Amino acid sequence: MRVLTIIPTYNELESLPKTLGRLRSAVPASDVLVVDDNSPDGTGTLADNIAAEDGQVHVLHRQGKEGLGAAYIAGFKWGLAAGYDVLVEMDADGSHQPEELQQLLDAVENGADLAMGSRWVPGGSVVNWPLYRQAISRVGSTYARLMLGIRIKDVTGGFRAFRRTTLEKLSLDEVDSVGYGFQVDLAWRVAQLGLNIVERPITFVEREFGASKMSGNIVIEAMLNVTRWGLAARWNKLTGKTHNGK
Repeated sequence: MRVLTIIPTYNELESLPKTLGRLRSAVPASDVLVVDDNSPDGTGTLADNIAAEDGQVHVLHRQGKEGLGAAYIAGFKWGLAAGYDVLVEMDADGSHQPEELQQLLDAVENGADLAMGSRWVPGGSVVNWPLYRQAISRVGSTYARLMLGIRIKDVTGGFRAFRRTTLEKLSLDEVDSVGYGFQVDLAWRVAQLGLNIVERPITFVEREFGASKMSGNIVIEAMLNVTRWGLAARWNKLTGKTHNGK
């Protein structure tokens, strides 16, 4: 399988070199695409310098900060056009352990259409996360699971490996959610298609450098979207419509 790991960045000058080094060591067969949203701290230039020394690292520059969802969509389209078989989502800040990526790739190779790293299945854990962050994540995942009728334990998690055929079945141009809500949106779209979703336990570690991009507005947007999607799905079911409105 040709694997592309997509790493969105915005002001990750300190974290990116360490994350890339660990990834290239842990899964040397994976190519990497850094999607930089014109970071003012020079992250994009650093990524270019690394790419110049390593032919398996690529950089996609975007005009400005447009959100995590838009960055991943751009990365997916780049990777699909380049012919990759598996496309991976991974944070730049070190919270996702590159050493745990192989288990997600193994799950895809064994038949998963989407393999998700999960903090909330047996064996999963978080390190150095304050209790309020854990509560937001657990409550958010539980609410989304109940509202949308899916079985995914960690629906907000962002460490994922997609089979290319999975992404090809999604209407990526219709995905306009950002941040926290983007991860829920994509997982739900895959679940609606009845595809095989597998969760594998991971250890999520709070970032060492820089500041979290999480904000109250992102959480609120996600909760409102989940509520809207869930209510719409229930209405469509009552009226005999599918999720495509047909």
